[in-house]
Amino acid sequence: MSASTPASSAAVAPSAEQLAAEDTPYLSSRHTGLLMAAVMAVSVCQFLDLTIANVALPHMQTSLGASMEQVSWIVTSFIIAGVLVLPLTGWLSDKFGSRNLFIWSTIVFVGASMLCGAATSLTQMCIFRAIQGVAAAFISPLSQTIMFDISKPSKQAQAMAIWGIVVMIGPISGPFLGGYLTETLNWRWVFYVNVPIGVAALAVLWWLLPSRPLVRRQLDVTGAVLMALGLGALQLMLDRGQGKDWLESTEIVVELLIAVSAFWMFYIHVRSAANPLFDRAMVQNKNFILGMIFMALMGVTNIALSAVLPSLYQNVYGYDVMDTGLLMAPRGFGVLTTMLLANRLMARVDNRMMISFGYLVAAWSMWIMSGWSLDMGKDWIVIAGFVQGLGLGLVFVPMNLIAFGTLAPHYRTDGTTLLTLARNLGSSFGLSVIVTLIAKNVQTSHADVGAHITQESMPAMDVGALAARLGSVGQAALAIIDAEVNRQAAMIAYIDNFYAMTWLLVLVAPLPWLVKRPSLPGAPAKG
Repeated sequence: MSASTPASSAAVAPSAEQLAAEDTPYLSSRHTGLLMAAVMAVSVCQFLDLTIANVALPHMQTSLGASMEQVSWIVTSFIIAGVLVLPLTGWLSDKFGSRNLFIWSTIVFVGASMLCGAATSLTQMCIFRAIQGVAAAFISPLSQTIMFDISKPSKQAQAMAIWGIVVMIGPISGPFLGGYLTETLNWRWVFYVNVPIGVAALAVLWWLLPSRPLVRRQLDVTGAVLMALGLGALQLMLDRGQGKDWLESTEIVVELLIAVSAFWMFYIHVRSAANPLFDRAMVQNKNFILGMIFMALMGVTNIALSAVLPSLYQNVYGYDVMDTGLLMAPRGFGVLTTMLLANRLMARVDNRMMISFGYLVAAWSMWIMSGWSLDMGKDWIVIAGFVQGLGLGLVFVPMNLIAFGTLAPHYRTDGTTLLTLARNLGSSFGLSVIVTLIAKNVQTSHADVGAHITQESMPAMDVGALAARLGSVGQAALAIIDAEVNRQAAMIAYIDNFYAMTWLLVLVAPLPWLVKRPSLPGAPAKG
């Protein structure tokens, strides 16, 4: 494997302004288009694995002889392992080279995917998924860094659009592809599908991938341990909170206390450490910090929402897996449409205006969804999904360019690491909140709707007396009525969540105007 050129300090690297003025990439590469395709192929597998296995969990439960709570660790182990090592990406890239880290992460990811597909017990599956999660944690930020590094500044919007399509559409496509592979082949193909794609991409990466220079950088062990402890406890709390009834559980309370304590100690440590895990100059950059906030919100509105919508389509509307996947597709088409236009739009429109407008468009889609009903056809699902995709696509590309536009190139790996972390935590937090609100609203709405099924509301029928006279048939009739009440209550709960997310997006729409607009080739002057 090719060696990188050592560098004693990142200070000798060209600045973002110098690269922009000369319109030259940070790293030169041959066959840039082919290299981008290989990087995106690996990223597709990694982002699909965020959601693709969820659909196959019932089949894994039967095959591996596990309970529902036990089989959930297949997902949890993947997420927790990735969260624990993600903050080390920048340091490992500087020490061993970005090329080496990305290639070896890809090798481990593909190997772990094969092992997951061949697993014969729950213990094996959780171990292999954890290994897969570690490799995936490095792939996500490094792939974004590579796309930035090998692109000219004038082409970075286009590069981010390409990368963003994978980020946005991968989680949306995961449940559909997972359901299709499980139904037509076997649940093991949810993991085996990564192998041919990964092997082909590896050949190109080995041939073409350049490396960032090595940098002598001391590892902040204390900061890394504190951050890993805080993130691990927080992720466990978010994943298991709903099942444990949140603060009613001692486990959740302990995890919350550990997370708060670890993050507080990490904050104090970073302010005083000589060589903190993340450079203070980077985390004090206002544009970058706001970029992290926007990315966390993206995790809520894209990944978290993508995880709960299939249950609405299947359990409430009664669509099968294939129809559900097709109903999720318009969001992807919307994202694809605006991301492909982003490069040209950014040369004419202020980035901050694009982000604000994108949030308002996404808010409009959520407002449409808050008016859904049980007797509605597919048309409004398609329209709302497409409109939401248009809005989110307008946000992603300018958001990334604003976050990195004032950040020195040698901070990119750490920067993409923190943005990935923000997106992951946003999706986990958003999913936990959405699922909890739906569960609580279902209970409340069930009581409200059920209270109206009385002798007065159904004068032609005494439901209780009829059920008692008909025996088991009557009990079955009561079960049917209860199922319909549950369905009505679930619809109300989803609508309440859509309404809340509408106002969340409206409230954050003005935030982009707090950032300083970076100068980019072909873009309007700073505002």
